[in-house]
Amino acid sequence: MKNVAFLPIAVLLAGCAVGPNYKRPTVTVPTDYRDAMPAPNLPVSSLGNENWWQVYQDPVLVQLIHTALEQNYDVRIAATRVLEAQAELGIVRANQLPSANLGANVYSQQNAKVSNLFPAYDVNAGQLNLSVLWNLDFWGKYRRQTEAARAQLLATEWGQRAAISSLVANVATAYFQLRALDSELDIAERTLASRRQSLELTHVLVSHGSASDLDVSQSEQLVYTASENIPDLERQIEQQENVLSILLGENPRAIPRGRSITEQPAPETVPAGLPSELLERRPDIRQAEENVVAANAQIGVAKAAFFPSFSLTGTGGLESNALNRFLSQPSQTWFAAFSVSQPLFEGGRLRSGLRLTRAQWQESVLSYQQTVQNALEQVSNALVAYQKDRDFRSQQELLTQATQRSDQLSVVLYKQGGASYLQVLTSETNYYSAELNLVQAQLNERLALVQLYEALGGGWQE
Repeated sequence: MKNVAFLPIAVLLAGCAVGPNYKRPTVTVPTDYRDAMPAPNLPVSSLGNENWWQVYQDPVLVQLIHTALEQNYDVRIAATRVLEAQAELGIVRANQLPSANLGANVYSQQNAKVSNLFPAYDVNAGQLNLSVLWNLDFWGKYRRQTEAARAQLLATEWGQRAAISSLVANVATAYFQLRALDSELDIAERTLASRRQSLELTHVLVSHGSASDLDVSQSEQLVYTASENIPDLERQIEQQENVLSILLGENPRAIPRGRSITEQPAPETVPAGLPSELLERRPDIRQAEENVVAANAQIGVAKAAFFPSFSLTGTGGLESNALNRFLSQPSQTWFAAFSVSQPLFEGGRLRSGLRLTRAQWQESVLSYQQTVQNALEQVSNALVAYQKDRDFRSQQELLTQATQRSDQLSVVLYKQGGASYLQVLTSETNYYSAELNLVQAQLNERLALVQLYEALGGGWQE
């Protein structure tokens, strides 16, 4: 009989969760990336699965990224948001459990004599109560709220990983740009020294009647062209160091240097992996999916509002007007109640709330599908950028070698009287521009690798 008596309560506790169960939205994912180079000898694993310290092998850069991950404010703010989401989940999950409150009071009162029939008297009393309230989750309202809060927590955690991935890419980008500026400054200083020697040679030739004042003027133009770039490059370098310092979470300071821009690794072929792997690896896609999970659970919360709510209330305690009889049998009190509440008229509020949650779910689904599509576009753009930037750099190297030979030959011919100084001027200008363009091409190739690694979902792995 006792088991039969508790059967209704067991049914209430088991209940059911109204609303749709989550299913991953349908997305169209191709079998391969556009412009992905066939690489039969490479492993199936994607570059995005590699740890960032394996992709960026400059020891100084690795240390800078370590420092940034520890001190960068964006990453620290993202970590704090995770703590907030964890606390929010704890608050929401507590709604599924009963709440209990313990109260106690003791009072003493003296009343004055009113008449002979009502003499003065004292009252000493105490009260101790334990009250329990349990809103039964029969329709799964609180379970759906917990499901939504848990999904929001996971979305926040993936948002933190997205911040880490972005930070790693930003630090690598800023560092490569700094090393490229260093190379340009070296070229400018080396070119300036060479042109000053040419200017001295021109003065000697003028003194021997083998050159004119026009040659001197043109040689001076070359010197001033190289010298004017140096202060501007020094400005850019210091400002770039400031950018890196802020990414590191520090005040502006000098940044240590590691490998030159030409020594940074740039593999010939990058394994992209399968596009379907992005759904599991890219933080922004995972974050968007968890938002869909949360929105889906909120539909169940809105549906549960249409159904009756059940609650159990119980109060028990001790109460006595005499403290010496506080624990005796007559001082015990208790109260128990079971209540049901059914919404009858809400003016369309509940239906509007359900329509709102469905619209929010549809919005989150579209956002998820859009995020997947944007990710595929970013990977394809990064793949073609890396391949074409690599081809461009290769051609730029050949062009630089050709202009270097032309510059050397023009100087030899000029010394022998077989060429005008205008030819020397043109050759040196072309060679200087080609060297600077080669540095930019080398930088673009490294930056394309950074973008491809981030687009493939790499950089957040611990």
